[in-house]
Amino acid sequence: MCGILAVFGCSDSSQAKRSRIIELSRRLKHRGPDWSGLHCYQDCYLAHQRLAIVDPTSGDQPLYNEDKSIVVTVNGEIYNHEELRLKLKSHTFRTGSDCEVISHLYEEYGQDFVHMLDGMFSFVLLDTRDNTFIAARDAIGITPLYMGWGLDGSTWFASEMKALSDDCERFKSFLPGHIYSSKTGELRRWYNPSWYSESIPSTPYNPLVLRETFEKACFELMNFIQSPLMNSPLKWGHLMKSFIEIWLAVIKRLMTDVPFGVLLSGGLDSSLVAAVASRHLKESKVASQWGSQLHTFCVGLKGSPDLKAAREVADYIGTRHHEFHFTVQEGLDALEEVIYHIETYDVTTIRASTPMFLMSRKIKSSGVKMVLSGEGSDEIFGGYLYFHKAPNKEEFHQELCRKIKSLHLYDCLRANKSTSAWGLEARVPFLDKEFLNTAMDIDPEWKMVRPDLGRIEKWVLRNAFDDDQKPYLPKHILYRQKEQFSDGVGYSWIDGLKDHANEHVSDAMLANASFVYPENSPTTKEAYYYRTIFERFFPKNAARSTVPGGPSVACSTAKALEWDVTWSKNPDPSGRAALGVHTAAYEETKTSGQQTTPIQ
Repeated sequence: MCGILAVFGCSDSSQAKRSRIIELSRRLKHRGPDWSGLHCYQDCYLAHQRLAIVDPTSGDQPLYNEDKSIVVTVNGEIYNHEELRLKLKSHTFRTGSDCEVISHLYEEYGQDFVHMLDGMFSFVLLDTRDNTFIAARDAIGITPLYMGWGLDGSTWFASEMKALSDDCERFKSFLPGHIYSSKTGELRRWYNPSWYSESIPSTPYNPLVLRETFEKACFELMNFIQSPLMNSPLKWGHLMKSFIEIWLAVIKRLMTDVPFGVLLSGGLDSSLVAAVASRHLKESKVASQWGSQLHTFCVGLKGSPDLKAAREVADYIGTRHHEFHFTVQEGLDALEEVIYHIETYDVTTIRASTPMFLMSRKIKSSGVKMVLSGEGSDEIFGGYLYFHKAPNKEEFHQELCRKIKSLHLYDCLRANKSTSAWGLEARVPFLDKEFLNTAMDIDPEWKMVRPDLGRIEKWVLRNAFDDDQKPYLPKHILYRQKEQFSDGVGYSWIDGLKDHANEHVSDAMLANASFVYPENSPTTKEAYYYRTIFERFFPKNAARSTVPGGPSVACSTAKALEWDVTWSKNPDPSGRAALGVHTAAYEETKTSGQQTTPIQ
């Protein structure tokens, strides 16, 4: 990750203004501790704080085209940059940076090139030929971006709102999958997948797809043809293609010139990412800077469920495992710093961000700059506990769509800012654009929890990697029940947070919460406590408006509360609120890999 700041249309272009831009850019230095850069042109400024992942020696930003008429500052990684360079043979590249292709693509194709990019990115580009600019954000919002406006008519962009909050009268989160053009003054969507309309997908079985995916599949997935889904008349080819793309999504995110590892919680998603990455390193005979043995990292209170499961997975797949412990008090001591960095007062996000924040510091101290993480799978496959209560496939799928559309406000925000606080980059294979589009095109009937067919949550994903001949994971890990990350690191963590909030927030304070904080009024003492910290750092209305609100249970949207009338009475957003009914169902449906009958 890097930190970007861009300002256009400043009324003041003095040395004092330049110094102010540098000062504000330094607020993002944690995101890019390796180098900083600034480009000034008339009333425009593009600043960059660099975390060097690809081409560390020559890829400093801002980046330019041949005659430097086009300037770009980028936060992110473009995974298909080598492929894109082949389309730009008439262009001369100055660096080996993956991000340099953006300036050349713009010169070649104009503004309609963003869909060509495969990666995670936020960028701002200045065309000095006509003094216009564009800004864009990746499909799902893996990388953060904010847009603001100054009283002098200036337009601002930044990776984090701490760089905008003092100088912008108003600012907001830049929408994922969108591009802004100063030529039109409009924000328009460039990413338009079929699932975005929330229409219910239904892809028929296609033997050609089945054949092609097997031709493209790597050897490690060949034994998957023994799956009981093989004889299903329902879109097996499309389903198989989606899980091959999981493999490819992991592999291409290993593009790095620096040491890397995997965040391994011991849950299904991170364990699969670790298993795939570990196999690739061993069998491709392509060693990383640390050798052919993958490094994995886990954090938790001593004796936590995640630590135990992660250690077992690491031993099973043969990684060099690093286990970090923290105490409840250490977590409480870090809360203010966590909220400053992640820029939210959302309860669930703060609970999960704190252990991740502490772990990231330990990881960075070991020399690692990039990690793979398992975010996004629960939103794609319905892995959260409350999905057990989905009444039908239509509502199940629509809830998935709502969850994915808001990922940039929750899990993507947490994963990016918790790690970037220490100059660490997190890559998320499950949110690969092509994989996401394919997986979301599966008939949602396959994703639903079906006790009558022996299917638990995320059964399609578990079953895809249930290979008896060459197992990816132990069965009980592959079919391990979902844990909220904030629960998995140790159940006493959430209890400790609540107790701490109770000591600092009185009954009277909570009773008056709607008057003190009329927007997104906190309903619990824990939420009130986080809000007071957030308001100290970000006191403007614009800042608090960037944080989503509304009731939730087990990470649900407000709409999904309609699935169970009792959920609306529970003010705690933790997964525990849905655990009782789900645990019973889980015990009933747990098959540990037992074959089940496909839907006819």
